[in-house]
Amino acid sequence: MKEKVVLAYSGGLDTTAIIPWLKEHFDYEVICCCIDCGQGNELDGLEERAKLSGASKLYIEDLVDDFCDNYIMPCVQAGAVYENKYLLGTSMARPAIAKRLVEIARKEGASAICHGATGKGNDQIRFELGIKALAPDLKIIAPWRMTDIWTMQSREDEIEYCRQHGIHLPFSADSSYSRDRNLWHISHEGLELEDPACEPNYDHLLVLGVTPEKAPEQGEYVTMAFEKGVPVSVNGEKMKVSDIIRKLNELGGKHGIGIVDIVENRVVGMKSRGVYETPGGTILMEAHQQLEELVLDRATMETKKDMGNKMAQIVYEGKWFTPLREAVQAFVESTQQYVTGEVKFKLYKGNIIKAGTVSPYSLYSESLASFTTGELYDHHDADGFITLFGLPLKVRAMKMAEIEKNQK
Repeated sequence: MKEKVVLAYSGGLDTTAIIPWLKEHFDYEVICCCIDCGQGNELDGLEERAKLSGASKLYIEDLVDDFCDNYIMPCVQAGAVYENKYLLGTSMARPAIAKRLVEIARKEGASAICHGATGKGNDQIRFELGIKALAPDLKIIAPWRMTDIWTMQSREDEIEYCRQHGIHLPFSADSSYSRDRNLWHISHEGLELEDPACEPNYDHLLVLGVTPEKAPEQGEYVTMAFEKGVPVSVNGEKMKVSDIIRKLNELGGKHGIGIVDIVENRVVGMKSRGVYETPGGTILMEAHQQLEELVLDRATMETKKDMGNKMAQIVYEGKWFTPLREAVQAFVESTQQYVTGEVKFKLYKGNIIKAGTVSPYSLYSESLASFTTGELYDHHDADGFITLFGLPLKVRAMKMAEIEKNQK
């Protein structure tokens, strides 16, 4: 009886070519597994394509709600943003995918899992760290790193390899952007983006929305409600998280929100340039932060910012299934108990403009913040506070003056 391998299958040329390659070089029975994290019509026709290419079975697993509730929301609540710009769209999806690949491998009694990530990118790390953490006994096959037996170097090579194995599918050899899409975002790499000196060709590139210049001349008000850090409605309509993200994607795309051009530092040591479209995610992160400003105290906000940066690094590096991520997430969840309220803002030509925030747990006191302060604040108390708060600065200045005097 042949050993089984579970292939993370997207339906694209790379992973389609891997099917006959696995059978030829390892004599595996190939079970394809496509994880739906909100790719949309990219899943059309996959079953026929996988079977024609030699797979014995195809799983199409709907992980959209799991992805939103258990991976996206912890990062939103943490305020996890990598290098101040990247909202972790691909990074958050990889552990969810790895977990389901392991579950399918266990169900099928497979001995290995194969992925099509390249040897230069971050995804190989994210997939493999997830698999190692959940199933250390499973073999991992990464064709693009096996250059002794994976000899294909281009799309033309892969198309010819498929043709030689009787697989005649309508793949094109023409160059296009390298993209990754899910419900949270779409990333773009390649073509003119490989040169940081080149401006992105947004008319050719954008999928989820338009540039701010092409957004409507009229702004649009949006109201969101949160309960314990989780969004529950948009414009008064209650929805689950995945539907809220869909709605915000529609609104954000329309108004040119969430387009980021970044040169980022990959885990493997190189810099890479990409453009990310995250219209709904950008709105959700901003609305959540807007509410936190009202309800979290200064010390918690300060520490939470550090934890958000740490969470971003953990997720970017593929270390989701670690005690550290669990500990950081536990801290973040403890801060969300009172992140409840309503946030209103205006979307206008790439901008998210505040239009009012309310919460039953607001720490903002109008009587304290106004110039006519009440009983809780006595201006004279600031004298002693500033004296003590500034004492280290004063002592150091006196000491430096003494040293300077003695040196004369």
